[in-house]
Amino acid sequence: MPKNSNDSLIKSWVEGELRLGGTLDSRMIGLLRAIDQSGSINQAAKQVDLSYKGAWQMIERANNFAPKVLISTATGGSKGGGTKLTAAGLALLKLFTRLEQQHNAFLQQLNQSLAEDPDIQLLMKRLVIKTSATNQLFGTLVSIECSSINVEVVVKLKGGEKINASLALSEFRQLDLQVGSDVLLLINATEIMIATKLGRDRWSARNFLHGFVIRVQYDGVDSEIVIQLPGGESLAVTVTQISAELLDLKPGVSAYALFNSNAVILGQLLNESVETLANNS
Repeated sequence: MPKNSNDSLIKSWVEGELRLGGTLDSRMIGLLRAIDQSGSINQAAKQVDLSYKGAWQMIERANNFAPKVLISTATGGSKGGGTKLTAAGLALLKLFTRLEQQHNAFLQQLNQSLAEDPDIQLLMKRLVIKTSATNQLFGTLVSIECSSINVEVVVKLKGGEKINASLALSEFRQLDLQVGSDVLLLINATEIMIATKLGRDRWSARNFLHGFVIRVQYDGVDSEIVIQLPGGESLAVTVTQISAELLDLKPGVSAYALFNSNAVILGQLLNESVETLANNS
């Protein structure tokens, strides 16, 4: 695979472990290699980070499952019993090494083909994003309103819901966004309020997202409430356990997630990463 700045990311897209017969995997083969090099079960176990007992159990299991004995031992050897691979064990080690090379080449070829597909790139970039924000949503920028100081944007989620976000004009210019850009929205769970009904109450929050509670988890003081939106995305909200009990929040209950526009951190999807700028909050 050609080397580039995103090479490590590409390799992680598709992974797979080579396993023969359901039991012979890379760890077992690693033990075989170590035994072949050291001639000692004790030394080999240390090389592959196994206990002496664990190494013996793997050897016994391998010998029992294989049609021919893979490892022979003799007591009293100068290297902890004179352990060595049999002809069958050496043949298996050679076979696995060859298959391992072919397996790695196949994974590299598969990952390279994925890297050349722009649709797959967009999907995989979203899956590997790591941030400290509890909620991560993706959408498309559909509206931009600029003032002399701030910018108000509207982002449409895949389910059609719209989220208002505000940030400083200077920060917005650094992101170089325009209508139609794909963006990432980060919202901390503590920035969101919950209401089971809006009624005639007045709220200062710019964002009102309706959904249904799908999970409630208490820790004795606080609670995490997860609300699923109509489009399939979910929002985690942190409130006190007392508040959750007063609202009678439980799976299936209709609920609204309310949050201010400056609670949203806006991120731009780049070719190789995500660039985010904190807003006024």
